[in-house]
Amino acid sequence: MSKTPTSQPAIALSSPQQSESKSAGSGRIAERFRELSSRGELGLIAYVTAGDPSLDATEQIVIAAAEAGADVIELGVPFSDPVADGPTIQRASERALHAGTTLSGVIELVRRVRTRTQVPLILFSYFNPILQMGVEKFAGAAAASGADGVLATDLTLEEAGEYRATMHAPGLDTIFLAAPTSTDERIAKIAECSSGFLYLISRTGVTGTRDALPEDLPALARRVRRLTKLPLAVGFGISQPGHVSVLGGIADAAVVGSAIVAEIEKARNAKEAAANVARLIGALKDAARSGISRRTP
Repeated sequence: MSKTPTSQPAIALSSPQQSESKSAGSGRIAERFRELSSRGELGLIAYVTAGDPSLDATEQIVIAAAEAGADVIELGVPFSDPVADGPTIQRASERALHAGTTLSGVIELVRRVRTRTQVPLILFSYFNPILQMGVEKFAGAAAASGADGVLATDLTLEEAGEYRATMHAPGLDTIFLAAPTSTDERIAKIAECSSGFLYLISRTGVTGTRDALPEDLPALARRVRRLTKLPLAVGFGISQPGHVSVLGGIADAAVVGSAIVAEIEKARNAKEAAANVARLIGALKDAARSGISRRTP
């Protein structure tokens, strides 16, 4: 597949159509963060590559993750050129594509999952598959399937005005990434374009597990909090209960991806993969509910 066309015209950050939408930001994602806040509890967002090793297996894994305590689940749409992903998720995308996973198949997976759980579901995708399907067609199908939000990881703010309006029309949240290198002005614009929560990358580089969190993460989180009232989710390198415990005093949710995908990769079958993921999610959520993760509701 080709990369997102660079010739696409820039679009204003705000538009009348977007400002008139009242449904985005008021659905399952917002409600889940309100529940977490009322309990003084750190949220746990779990990332799973859809279709790894198959869509049927992913359905089992997602249900197991939700039952084990995941508060929000991101379903990664496999892409042939995942430049922002580390080797673990790159391999998962390759396996999913080899298994024949498509964006339409992932949307149908959401429909099946939604009949079994009300956990908030986010479609995590590069923009090219969305563009290939057609932005309006994608938004309608995603919302009808029961998806709650979309994160188009390589879509810039300057090109996102029409996309945001189209996603918000059927009630989908639009989530954007903020990085340690983002200026205050840029973070404020990212927050303006985001609904549901703001996704803060903890470090520069690609996804992957790390032994320790960056020393400057607390200062970075404080800087972002001064610029938005959205819930703050921190990802990239979060893999251990100890990381989650530390994040309890910094963020509203921890995003765990590569560590979960690694548990799926080493499993011998779908049942074992679901059990591995449930065990990891359980340990991470226990850390989110206790110790220094606890906050005053």
